[in-house]
Amino acid sequence: MIDPRLLREQPALITQSMANRQMAPDLVEGLIAVDANWRQKSAELDALKNQRNTLTPKGKPSPAEQALLKQLSQTIKTQQDAVSALEATRYDLMMQLPNLPHSSVPIGASEADNVVIKTVGTPPAFDFTPQSHDVIATARGLIDFEAGARITGSRFAVYTGPGAKLERALISMMLDHHTDRGYTEYLPPAIVHRNSLEGTGQLPKFEDDLFALSHTDYFLSPTAEVQLTNLYRHQIIPSDQLPLNMVAYTPCFRKEAGSYGRDMAGIIRQHQFNKVELVKMVHPEQAADELQRLLQDAESILQALELPYRVVQLCTGDLGFSAAITYDIEVWFPSQNKYREISSVSHFGDFQARRSMIRCKNVMTDDVCYVHTLNGSGLAVGRTLAAILENFQTSDGAVKLPAVLSRFFKQSASGVWF
Repeated sequence: MIDPRLLREQPALITQSMANRQMAPDLVEGLIAVDANWRQKSAELDALKNQRNTLTPKGKPSPAEQALLKQLSQTIKTQQDAVSALEATRYDLMMQLPNLPHSSVPIGASEADNVVIKTVGTPPAFDFTPQSHDVIATARGLIDFEAGARITGSRFAVYTGPGAKLERALISMMLDHHTDRGYTEYLPPAIVHRNSLEGTGQLPKFEDDLFALSHTDYFLSPTAEVQLTNLYRHQIIPSDQLPLNMVAYTPCFRKEAGSYGRDMAGIIRQHQFNKVELVKMVHPEQAADELQRLLQDAESILQALELPYRVVQLCTGDLGFSAAITYDIEVWFPSQNKYREISSVSHFGDFQARRSMIRCKNVMTDDVCYVHTLNGSGLAVGRTLAAILENFQTSDGAVKLPAVLSRFFKQSASGVWF
């Protein structure tokens, strides 16, 4: 949620920011009008209450005074109902308004206008046509796509034997790597409440992409960003405890609404997938530096796995709903001859903190402000596995694993092979 004062003090800034996001001005214009009306009606209500207090006699009121007070009380009730209705409308509109892009974000209409910041590593050169990860995984008995469809349906898979072990090894490797870099590990529930999803911004806008549990306010979590951020919901954190660095592995669940027909083969776009998520709570003055540290921490997994990748800054038209700044980390997929997203690292400013009421208190001055939240995947596990299979494949269909994973597997003198 953005600072409501900006609506009143800098409406042109809000309107331009939404235009940069490729949004029509209707929502902003409607919100500004409702906010102004709500403030006017609230002021009128306060005046009516003051009038009633002034007219209320100290002793027993006369019949005329009783009649006047009764009429005034009825007017106050009507006015209170109007104010409450406007307040509810105002809140609903505020919850629909996305975050303001940071001034450093390039202005653009779509992903075509995103900016490549850097490219790390060299894509492998093959003297054969590289196979896709799903073909390799099926041939090597690592993933059973037919079993996933038989058990549940499309966009589900069963990891088997060494494939299951590789997925587990990647989760362990990522968690160990990040905890060694100062993150505290959590294992939260996979089911989250509606309030938690509203706090991080998945609701109300993205309800169609979530798996809801019937007749409850519970949902299957789409990302551990939700759980980790809401650990501090309605909390005030002493400023000397910041930054807070958190990491969690969780299964994640998404309907992938709007993506039908895309990435149907393989494990790039599944309804259920594993992810290691990084979340930071920081003081506003720490945010810029901590965003760069977070980006480096996510990148370091790909560096350890010797996978080629690039970092892309998203333009205004491609930013997520809650983000003020986002860097996508994209890993190379030889079979597609392109880079594909494997992590999004974002700075949310105080947007999520306002929605979740997460604040920090200066231990010296007692000043209180909203924290800034940051998060990023560290990494999406299935996509990492897929990238390993493709980048380390050989002409005979075998796969040699990166050396950093050798501690999880028995190996020959020439390394670990699948």
